[in-house]
Amino acid sequence: MTSAPTPAQPLSYSRPSARTWLSGKYVPLLATLVVCASLYIAAAIRYEYFFSWGVFINFFRENAALGIVAVGMTFVILSGGIDLSVGSVLGCTGILVATLTQNGWHPLAAVSLALALGMALGFAMGSVIHFFKLAPFLVTLAGLFLARGIATSISLNSIGLTHNLFRALSEVQLTIAKGVSIPLAAMMFVGVALMAALVALFTPFGRNVYAIGGDEHSAVLMGLPVGRTKIAIYTLSGFCAALAGVVYSISIGSGNATDGVGLELDAIAAVVIGGTLLTGGVGSVAGTVVGVLILAIITSALNFEGSVSSWYARIIIGGLLLIFLVLQKLLTRGKA
Repeated sequence: MTSAPTPAQPLSYSRPSARTWLSGKYVPLLATLVVCASLYIAAAIRYEYFFSWGVFINFFRENAALGIVAVGMTFVILSGGIDLSVGSVLGCTGILVATLTQNGWHPLAAVSLALALGMALGFAMGSVIHFFKLAPFLVTLAGLFLARGIATSISLNSIGLTHNLFRALSEVQLTIAKGVSIPLAAMMFVGVALMAALVALFTPFGRNVYAIGGDEHSAVLMGLPVGRTKIAIYTLSGFCAALAGVVYSISIGSGNATDGVGLELDAIAAVVIGGTLLTGGVGSVAGTVVGVLILAIITSALNFEGSVSSWYARIIIGGLLLIFLVLQKLLTRGKA
């Protein structure tokens, strides 16, 4: 006689132990949190008004475009890829929206077309990467030149966003306390980061991204939609870059074809400093937000210093990036 099958036991979830958090998977994020807290405390001790709501909210307002781009870049790097076109897409969408509205387009129609253009460029690059098995570095480098070329062909001059709707949006603020208000750009950054974190953690798409970055060959053998996910990743990155271009243009009141030059490097630095491994498979949107905050703290501290050249921010960021890259190499070598 055969015994009756025992019912399957439900899966249980246990909180990560201290040993788990100190494993290689979480060390980059923990290092990022320690660096961010240390820099913020040191700056708050040195500068009288650094530890204030106004300065803290300004971190998100001044770096909203970088943060939104970095969120999209997080998915790309998590999958083991790279996207060098995001800065050019930002400049392209900004000048496109400004030109269209100046020629009589409704702002919502102009913004919709700009977002569609960013998604189309991302979709095209993702498709080329997947179907032709080309290196993401080379494909997105071509996308960088293409988007910047489209931007400069539209206009070489800065064009103001003169429509009343743009002016109204630039003045939108959420008051959370007396004398403390959050501008629209900061809210957009936080909102995009929250939605992206939920997508990465709780959706099949997010799990597929981690699986592809961890081992693409194994993901194929498991039957995961690798090609479709790859294309969606670069489409998402293009959308985030276009959205960042719209947010940035509204915040400064104009569009310019040269906006976003070098922004792709800052976004990659924020993602890597935020604990995402360049080899893919390990990282988080939350870590990227902390990475953006680290860059913001460094820049703001040097502005408080006043007499120090802004180029020192690049030196400090470069040093931090090198440290985190070495840390990643040690972690991945230990894993191997």
